[in-house]
Amino acid sequence: QVQLVESGGDLVQPGGSLRLSCAASKFTLDHYAIGWFRQAPGKEREGLSCFSSGSGGTLVSDSVKGRFNTSSDNGKVYLQMNSLKSDDTAVYYCAARFPSCRLGRHDFPLWGPGAPDTVSS
Repeated sequence: QVQLVESGGDLVQPGGSLRLSCAASKFTLDHYAIGWFRQAPGKEREGLSCFSSGSGGTLVSDSVKGRFNTSSDNGKVYLQMNSLKSDDTAVYYCAARFPSCRLGRHDFPLWGPGAPDTVSS
């Protein structure tokens, strides 16, 4: 069964940084677009960024631009989060679609189970 799995979720202090990774099982991420999303309690799932494995291009939401970015290395896709705030506390998901990047959650058919991140002192 094809799957995505997020890792790297943790408890971090405000102002800190965290890097999440997204890996694929039973398939490779080549030629797919990998999106990063988050969902805080009581809020809708929000699109953060997207990395296109085919073109190498990225898309970043204005809401996190300048603090978050996405990249790929060794067959995984990463979400680098800097200058974290308490409002960044959420469950973070990666998702895959073919072929190009989007930030809408309804555009992605394959999802990982999510990784919780807590930003707190």
